Amino acid sequence: MSAPSQTPSRAPLGATPKMDAAPLSPPWMTGRRKLVLALLLGAQFMIAVDFSILNVALPVVGEGLGFALAGLQRIATAFALAAAGFTRLFGRVADLVGRKRLFVGGMIVLGLSSALGGPATSPEVLLTDLLSWRWAFFVNVPVAALVVALAPFVITDSRPAERPRLDVPGAATVTGGLLLLVYGLTQAGATGWTTPTTLAALLAGIALLIGFWFVEKRAAAPLGPVRILKRRSVIRGNATGLIAFVTETSLVFLLTLYLQEVLGYSLLATGLAFGVLGIGTVIGGTLGGRAVGRFGNRTTIVTGGVVQAAATLSLVALGTSGTWIWLLPAATFIGGVGNRLMIVGFMVTATSGLPDEEQGLATGLATMTQQVGITLGIPVMSAVATARMAALGDTCPDGVLSGVAVAILVNSALVPAGALLAGAFLGGRRAEWVAVTPS
Repeated sequence: MSAPSQTPSRAPLGATPKMDAAPLSPPWMTGRRKLVLALLLGAQFMIAVDFSILNVALPVVGEGLGFALAGLQRIATAFALAAAGFTRLFGRVADLVGRKRLFVGGMIVLGLSSALGGPATSPEVLLTDLLSWRWAFFVNVPVAALVVALAPFVITDSRPAERPRLDVPGAATVTGGLLLLVYGLTQAGATGWTTPTTLAALLAGIALLIGFWFVEKRAAAPLGPVRILKRRSVIRGNATGLIAFVTETSLVFLLTLYLQEVLGYSLLATGLAFGVLGIGTVIGGTLGGRAVGRFGNRTTIVTGGVVQAAATLSLVALGTSGTWIWLLPAATFIGGVGNRLMIVGFMVTATSGLPDEEQGLATGLATMTQQVGITLGIPVMSAVATARMAALGDTCPDGVLSGVAVAILVNSALVPAGALLAGAFLGGRRAEWVAVTPS
C-alpha cells in the first residue's frame, strides 16, 4: 500500500499566504553593547591621545622639563616600549584574573599615571598650546574616572575554562631585549656607535631577543608563537609591517622637530599640519582591502611602499624659510595612503592561509610586530638625526634641519627596500575576503 502523497496544496490565486508567527530577534547592537563599545572606545581614545599629542608636544615638554633635544624621543619611546613588552603578558594575566578586573585595574593605573605626569617638574617624574602641554596628561583623568565608574556595571567578566600559564621568562627577555636595544640606539645618537656603553647595550639587547626565541620554543604556553614563523608568509608579512610602523611613526617625530625647532611653529599649528596625514591613513585603509582583493597582497604592498617612499623623499626639499611648507601636508597625505596600503597588505599576508588553530597566534604576532615597530622607529631615526647634529656640532635650526634631512633620507630608503624584498617572495594571489582594522 503506497504512502499518502506529501505534495503541499496550492493557495488560490490572490490569496495572502499564511505565515507562522515568530518572535522578532533583538538587534545585535543592544543598548548595553553600545555602552560597552563606548567604554572600550574611550579607553582606546586615551591611548591614542597619549601617543599622538605627546608626539607633537615633545619639543615643548622637553623645554619645560629640561630634556636635551637628543633625549626627547625617550618620552614617546617609554610609552611604546611598555606596550610592546607587556601586551602579550597582560593578555595572559587577563585570562587568569578575569578580563574585567584587568581592564578596570589598567584604567586606574593609566588615570593615576596621567595625573602624576601632568604636574611633573623634572624628567625623572615624567616617564596644548591653548592651555599648556600638561593637559596632554590631564585630559585622560576624567575619561579614566568615567570608564572606571561605569565598567563594573556594564562589562561582564570572562576567562577561559582552562587556567593558562604565565610566560614570565618570555616577557622578561623580550622586554629587557627591547629596552636595551632602544637604550643602545639612543646612546648611539648621543655618543657614537662605537662607544663601550652603546656596544654593550646593543649586544645585550640582541642577545636577550635571541634568548627570547629559544625560551618561546620550549615554553608550554609561549607569549610569542614562534612555531608559526616556519611559514614564509608570516615572516615576510611581519617584516613588511615592522618597516611600515618603524618609518611612519618616526617620520611624525622628525617632522615635529622640523616644524617646532626649525620653523618655530606652535603646538596647535603643528597638530593641524598633521591633520591631513590622518585623512590619508583613513583613505588608505579604505582602499587597502579593495586593493588586496583585486590586485593581491604583493602588488598592494609594493605599490604602497613606492608611494610612501616617494612622498617621504620629497620632504628633503623642506628648508629653514618655510617656502616649501605646502609640501609637508601634501607629502604626508600621500605617504599616509601608501603606508596604510602596506599595513593592510601586511595584516592580510601575516594572517591568511593558516589553519583555524593558528589564526589567533598569527594575529597576536602581528600585534606584537606593530608595537615593536612603533617602539624602535623613533629611537632609530632620532639616533640618525642626532648623530648628524653631533657631527656638525650644531643644534640651531640649520643643524636640526640637516639632521632631520639625513634621517628622512634613511627613512625613505627603508620603505621601498622592505616592500620590494617582501614583494619579491610573496605570491600574487587575490584575497576573496578581507577584514582588517588598522591602528
